[in-house]
Amino acid sequence: MREKNVSAQILDGSATAAAIREDLAAQVKELTAGGKRAPGLAVVLVGDDPASHIYVKNKVNACKKTGIQSWLFQFPADATPSAVLSKLHELNEDNSVDGILVQLPLPKHIDTEEVLEAISPEKDADGLHCLNVGLLATGKAGPRPCTPLGVIRLLERYGVDPNGQTAVVIGRSNLVGKPVALMLLEKNATVTMCHSKSKNLDQIARGADILVVAAGRPQMVTASWIKPGAVVIDVGIHRATNDKGESKIVGDVEFDGAAQVASKITPVPGGVGPMTIAMLLSNTVQNYRKRMNVRETSPALK
Repeated sequence: MREKNVSAQILDGSATAAAIREDLAAQVKELTAGGKRAPGLAVVLVGDDPASHIYVKNKVNACKKTGIQSWLFQFPADATPSAVLSKLHELNEDNSVDGILVQLPLPKHIDTEEVLEAISPEKDADGLHCLNVGLLATGKAGPRPCTPLGVIRLLERYGVDPNGQTAVVIGRSNLVGKPVALMLLEKNATVTMCHSKSKNLDQIARGADILVVAAGRPQMVTASWIKPGAVVIDVGIHRATNDKGESKIVGDVEFDGAAQVASKITPVPGGVGPMTIAMLLSNTVQNYRKRMNVRETSPALK
């Protein structure tokens, strides 16, 4: 599909995620037809951040639509680290739970790394446990971080083959930048990672056949940064206010200008975001299959 006044093809994450959820729902129906329990996802939410509550609500609703059982465990913002860790240990021992997700960010007094490492690697729905990150780095099978995996699945859906392509990733976070660079490398792309200390960032970006922007800065990348015909993946999401006081959601890429130069581009919203949730569900089902020793017969849509 193409939006009005847009030259680039829109990489529709909403439609792609819906197709993946439909495929996963069929898998869950097949898995439970023989009397087996449904896959289960436990979500842990700490604090009262409004955005986190919206994200969690969307994830729980997606589970219901797919047939995945879900449980939400909420803690107040002043919850002790030991209380959260105790719940994670309990969930690790619960045989009905196949995936565990801790919604980030956590309150500052709670050590995020300690919490993520407390999740059993085989139940890691977000692919962020250090053992699973190690599996990714060494090319072995395991749960993959949801947002980077969503980026790769979206590229596959629209026939973008990274093989032999020059890919530039702006942002080096453990959540997106580093793992998506590893996944693109795994697909035989030549990958350059950029960050806040990179010099001549705009020039580096202009060399990309595939440009992934996860910088966390609203509309940082403009049309002049983009090679004509490049594929642009915008991972950022921000609420911005214009001179008239009107509020809208924007990404790390200035969309209107970029869409006149790129061959393919993700919108914000409706691009990478929905894919993240779809990959969370996919990881949960894959964890279930591994734990229940059930071979996959109908792989999730790519």
